[in-house]
Amino acid sequence: MSNKISVVIERDKFGYYAFAPELPGCQSQGVNLDEALSNIREAVELYLETMDPDEISEAVCREVITTTVEVGNAEAA
Repeated sequence: MSNKISVVIERDKFGYYAFAPELPGCQSQGVNLDEALSNIREAVELYLETMDPDEISEAVCREVITTTVEVGNAEAA
């Protein structure tokens, strides 16, 4: 059975940091986006192995949606 888990990925000067908001403490990293995705997928799979079916059902019923918004520069005002 497969489950969909939301993942947030942030890029900084050190690489990529990924975490699953529905799974507290489930996080990973990678030097590039592909590595970060592979690593967080593995981390999520291992995390789900520690949960009972009811906990998994509750975690996967949530959906985290991220987007970007454009805002003006406060200093320019």
